[in-house]
Amino acid sequence: MKRGFHTIMAAQFFSSLADNALLVAAIELLKTSNAPAWQVPALTPMFALFYVVLAPFVGAFADAVPKGRVMFFSNSVKVVGCLMMLFGTHPLLAYAVVGLGAAAYSPAKYGILTELLPPSQLVKANGWIEGLTVASIILGILLGGLLIDPKLATWVLGIDVPMMDTGIDTAPEVSIAWMVLVYIIAAGFNLFIPRTETALQPLAGGPSVLLRDFSACNSRLWRDKLGQISLASTTLLWGVFGNLRVIVFAWAAAALGYGTAEASKLAGVVVIGSALGAVMASMTMRLDKAVGVIPLGIVMGMLVIGLNVITNVYVAAPFLILLGVLSGFLVVPMNALLQHRGHNLMGAGRSIAVQNFNEQACILGLGAFYAGMTKAGLSAYIAIAVFGLVVAGTMALIGRWHKRNLVEHRDEVERLLAIARSDKH
Repeated sequence: MKRGFHTIMAAQFFSSLADNALLVAAIELLKTSNAPAWQVPALTPMFALFYVVLAPFVGAFADAVPKGRVMFFSNSVKVVGCLMMLFGTHPLLAYAVVGLGAAAYSPAKYGILTELLPPSQLVKANGWIEGLTVASIILGILLGGLLIDPKLATWVLGIDVPMMDTGIDTAPEVSIAWMVLVYIIAAGFNLFIPRTETALQPLAGGPSVLLRDFSACNSRLWRDKLGQISLASTTLLWGVFGNLRVIVFAWAAAALGYGTAEASKLAGVVVIGSALGAVMASMTMRLDKAVGVIPLGIVMGMLVIGLNVITNVYVAAPFLILLGVLSGFLVVPMNALLQHRGHNLMGAGRSIAVQNFNEQACILGLGAFYAGMTKAGLSAYIAIAVFGLVVAGTMALIGRWHKRNLVEHRDEVERLLAIARSDKH
């Protein structure tokens, strides 16, 4: 891998670590403040909100400014959101501001990979990035659970700083304060990300021009016979996976009687499997063979429904690992194929913004649907069954879509696969 790739990995690790530890702290903050139950699942769509709203602009911004600088700015916004939560802003609003930073961060993070590395290394690079991201999710969720543990929090709160009153009085506030520091560390790594040789694309026109440009890019990727399949797959998978992290907390409470700190360990187990799946995919999959993983999505959807019959943690842990493995093995090759097609069609930053818009819109929609079911009094078991059926059914439709493309547009599909197979520069 080229110089700078490991710096990108380090920056991504710490930024994602803080995102996920902060989620656990926000969940506990809502619970301890006796907030309505629907506000906990609402955290996920609030985080996704700015991904959707700002999608027409952040991709163009990432292509117009050196991507390391964009990532530094984005982590600074996350620090602001974290401080807002620490000093009394409602967790839903503060977490939305953190999502604003994440929305600007993502096109630069993934876009720089296509600028720094040749297409032949994209699956491997995605495997490393996704594997590391998954590791940071695991550690972030576990760290968040550890920091809200009453015993550790009591010890930390007992540390007296002479002549200084921090105003930090609860376990969630301890966790949030630590996350400010982690975001600052991530921002420090951003300063050392190298400038690539790819020419910047200056922002052209005002918001209306950028909106039309984004709409055209979105339409172009959905019309591409490989781009549409990979975009549909990653949109669905990220939509479900983004919400499953929160659903596991509700399921663990209903099936196992777990609190937030205990449930965070099970949420971390899901991501351990995802890391294994991501690494396996990076070692075994080729870009032109990515569409071959679609049937595994149907299997994963049916397995999600199986959570409803599990009541023992010793069965739940390996089952959740298996779900994670399938998720990681599915996402990595599809993500790499989507990046490759997007980079060829419109440029790295814009293509990642289109990808984020679709994926986060799915997270937002499914999250709002789940929050609505919770507000209506429906159980976590029903939500899990619905999510599983959505995954299995939609992946089956995507598989049929690809087969139809092979029949009706065989020459075009084979030409695009040949480009993915042979493009080495």
